[in-house]
Amino acid sequence: MALSPLDDRYQEKVKMLEPIFSEAGLCRARTRVEIEWLIFLGDKKIAPKVDAKKLRRIADKFSSKDFLAIKKIEAQTNHDVKAVELFLRKQVPKKVWSWIHFGCTSEDINNTAYSLMLREGQKLLTQEFGEVLRDLGKKSKTWKGVSMLARTHGQTATPTTMGKEIAVFFHRLKMMAGTFRMIPVYGKFSGATGNFAAHVSAFPKVDWIKLSQEFIEKRLGLTWNPLTTQIEPHDGQALLLNQLSQGGAILIDLCRDIWGYISLGYFGQKVIKGEVGSSTMPHKVNPIDFENAEGNFKLARGIARTLADELPVSRWQRDLTDSTLQRNFGLVFGHFLLGLKSLEKGLFKLELNPKALKADLKNSPEVLTEAVQTVLRAHGVTDAYEQLKKFSRGQALSLEQILTFVDKTKLPKEVKDRLKKLTPETYIGLSAKLVDKFVK
Repeated sequence: MALSPLDDRYQEKVKMLEPIFSEAGLCRARTRVEIEWLIFLGDKKIAPKVDAKKLRRIADKFSSKDFLAIKKIEAQTNHDVKAVELFLRKQVPKKVWSWIHFGCTSEDINNTAYSLMLREGQKLLTQEFGEVLRDLGKKSKTWKGVSMLARTHGQTATPTTMGKEIAVFFHRLKMMAGTFRMIPVYGKFSGATGNFAAHVSAFPKVDWIKLSQEFIEKRLGLTWNPLTTQIEPHDGQALLLNQLSQGGAILIDLCRDIWGYISLGYFGQKVIKGEVGSSTMPHKVNPIDFENAEGNFKLARGIARTLADELPVSRWQRDLTDSTLQRNFGLVFGHFLLGLKSLEKGLFKLELNPKALKADLKNSPEVLTEAVQTVLRAHGVTDAYEQLKKFSRGQALSLEQILTFVDKTKLPKEVKDRLKKLTPETYIGLSAKLVDKFVK
């Protein structure tokens, strides 16, 4: 009866995200922040010391029983963060009850909890990007010398190699993933309107600014934001989501290109025993993995863009719109992860068809006219482009016609001989060298 397919049809494929982005994951992260703050206050001799090892074990081993206990309290309080505070009271001596959630607004707990969740998701997706990159890099090197007819505007164009075209996506994704991995995840811990007013009223001589930075950076491992309202402004979250959105665009482009190459016959797909391609056409092996990946990347990108647009906007010192929005981080990461897994499956099933690639090249000798006109330019022929345009544009040329054209030029014999040895299959420039140099 789940509303989202991530929690039903695709649950098995994305279940590693459940402990991070589920409601239970959020409660676990909140519990960790509350515990670390209580321990921190004791370490700084502001609050009584507590058994840090015992308390940290609660967060480390946070269970469904703990989650249900918090939700039961929330049903009475109608406040999710307060429920965590009351839950923790049962885990510590009464003398430290007043120090749980000390000086905090709920958003101090929420913003850091979500940041911890995002950091976990960031690490997980970075690992998954690595799997795709390794596959793309391997295919790029394997196919670096396999000639292929290129198409610009859908029309025949200067040949390339399949490996070099895969390398383009390898390079794009590598840059995107590298930036994604390095985006900082921010946190604030400064009270109801970001100015430590409550803290100072209780302990006016304590350097709360310094302690806030130390807590965020040393205890939680996040990047400290010193100037905020009640909420951390979510600019870092928007940056992370926008980078995922950009990654989605790159991967959609890859899926569509491979889908097209399968349609042209450049790729076949491994037949998996038991799979059905069509309910009515028995012969079909459809490129469904790339279609599934594309659809999931579209969903992830769309939700990510919406969240990135809306999260940094808050009325005055805060409104509650971000609370609903942030609960959908799991949808972004879930659909993105599902897309990556579908892409990996599709890439595994690809089988190159060299015969189809060679046939396409053989049937497109007109692509050599670029080489001919460029060599003519290099030898001072000012109207070289116009000559070749008149000769070739809109024509169904044969290789023999091109060779005849070359013979009629005033180029030196050795240059003519070099041009006449050129074929669409060998006219691939530095494709292989580009792969060797830049796919690392």
